[in-house]
Amino acid sequence: MANAPSGPLPPIPLTVLTGFLGAGKTTLLNRLLRDPALADTVVIVNEFGEIGLDHLLIETVDEDLVLLAAGCLCCTVRGDLIATLEDLLRKRDNGRVAPFRRVVIETTGLADPAPILHAVLYHPYLSQRYALAGVVTVVDLVNGDATLDAHPEAVKQAAMADRLVLAKADLAGESGALAGRLRALNPGAPMLAARDGAVDAGALIGSGLYDLSGRIADVAGWLQAEAVEEAERRSHGSHAPGHHHHHDVNRHDARIRAFCLTSDRPVPQGALDMFLDLLRSSEGRKLLRVKGLVALAEDPEHPVVVHGVQHVVHVPAVLDRWPSEDRRSRLVFIVDDLDRSYVETLWNAFLGRPGIDQPDAAALADNPLSLRR
Repeated sequence: MANAPSGPLPPIPLTVLTGFLGAGKTTLLNRLLRDPALADTVVIVNEFGEIGLDHLLIETVDEDLVLLAAGCLCCTVRGDLIATLEDLLRKRDNGRVAPFRRVVIETTGLADPAPILHAVLYHPYLSQRYALAGVVTVVDLVNGDATLDAHPEAVKQAAMADRLVLAKADLAGESGALAGRLRALNPGAPMLAARDGAVDAGALIGSGLYDLSGRIADVAGWLQAEAVEEAERRSHGSHAPGHHHHHDVNRHDARIRAFCLTSDRPVPQGALDMFLDLLRSSEGRKLLRVKGLVALAEDPEHPVVVHGVQHVVHVPAVLDRWPSEDRRSRLVFIVDDLDRSYVETLWNAFLGRPGIDQPDAAALADNPLSLRR
């Protein structure tokens, strides 16, 4: 009988998939997971908010998917990420899970990539067992310029990537200016156009190692700042002074927050369409992300998947079946300076819930802003 291999095990390739809210990460990941090149891949999903949905929309078997604790995948749950990666290794080494060949971390769209990269590159144990094979950033060609203007996380996501995926080209017009801006942020990363959400897996998930060369000088500075903050955090046993992330998992900062609206009863198609259209037209700029599963009154056995980003609400996709036993309609919102009560009152109005009758709902169609207090 052949002897068991001696010496250290080869490191497991790990890819970070990032990109701002609604850029198309989950769509891309689903396409990639159908490719034989990504067989035996464990997916770690980080979600922001009180009710997670992304893990229900990823087409993979349960034992190959880990849902990370709610919250932004940055310093607030960095310990959870490290613990999850260590736990995966223990289970793999002990034969409690199949010997997976690759790990993909899909971050929330609000994640700063620097803490994630620092955890994998410089952790004394994880850096030996995992090899950072790449950082893939999905950029929404429709909203990319405005997103880079408004959100420093999006700038970091683009600058730290070693592969940039340009999504939603079918919805975008001329994108040369955005491409030039991305090239200035990240001169070395190839740009790959996603066709119907798909990119060649071989080109995207490479076999090499993440290389800091070719990045703008800011990238090394962000990682260095992360190292200093991590040292201070360890020294104080808590968050470093001056780091202002909130502990509420539904709040990213003073303006950005998440919440979920639900309905135990199926929703009429017309009511859903009117609700989304009015919200998009009146508050689109503040809708960083809308994602949900909805049971339509016309066909409650086949839920529809709702996706929206700012002023764009995509045509809902229909699923063959519910992905879990929970058959409530759920719409998760990530908003920028938008009052939950306004959205919730609008939702209740079109569902005809007690307190708001149908005439009021009809009036809202003409003046949705009349709900503001």
